[in-house]
Order: sequence, then structure tokens, then C-alpha cells
Amino acid sequence: MALAVNRPVEGLTVPDLLTRLGVASDIHMPADLVLLGGPVERERGFVLHTDDYTCADSSVPVGEGVALTATREVLQALASDHRPRRSVLALGYAGWGPGQLEREVRENIWLVCEPDEALIFGCDHEHKWTRALERLGISAAWLSATAGRA
Repeated sequence: MALAVNRPVEGLTVPDLLTRLGVASDIHMPADLVLLGGPVERERGFVLHTDDYTCADSSVPVGEGVALTATREVLQALASDHRPRRSVLALGYAGWGPGQLEREVRENIWLVCEPDEALIFGCDHEHKWTRALERLGISAAWLSATAGRA
């Protein structure tokens, strides 16, 4: 499974969503946008966050310094002083069958780069794809929408 981190849900912020879910907050929360994590199970929420916050039974490490939690407990943490240093809340996820993702990576359908906090947690969603390409040494201007065979 994977989460897209560059597609905000129009007009929906984390505080708005937490209020709709009945998660009370007595602190001022940043108006971070909720992201569309992918097309599968869009009613499920996932919080990708720095690993300074973990829930012993439900946080899963997904990379150096980054964890994923999908419980009400992490939502309550987002609304408190015990929140992770950085986080994104996404609805839905992308998923693949056995071997499908590996095959798509081999076929260059997906480009893979080393993540960093600015890329994962930054709020400049419009430019994340371009910045990910730059981490690979690729300029978006070099890409073509036309495929061919050599």
C-alpha cells in the first residue's frame, strides 16, 4: 500500500475533519489540509507522521524517522499537545496485487526517490512531484507524454 502526499481534498482541513469525527481539541491546531491518499477505501484515514509519536500497538515504521498510524488514538493526539512534530492525514490509499508494484517499478511506471520531511510533510503540494523528480536528477521539462520504442 502507499499514500499519495500531494493531492489535497478541496476545502477539508484536519481540524474540520476531527470536528466532524467528534474528536475534541482544546488547543489551536494548524489548518493542514486533508490529503487524498489514494482511490481505495476513501472513508479510511491514515496518519503519516514523524516517529517522535508512536502508538505501541498500531504505529508501523515506514521509513527512517517516519511512521504510519490508522487509529482513533492518533487522531486524538493530533488534537492535543502530544501530537507528532510533523504529520499528514490522508483518506484512502493506493494498493496493488502481489508482484504488481514491483513489475510497475521495473517498467518505469513509478519513479522511486529517497524521501525527506519537506517532500512528505510540506504543504506545497503543487510542486512535490517536481521536487521528487529533482531528487532523482530529472527535470520535468525533459519528460515526454509520447512513448516510443528504440
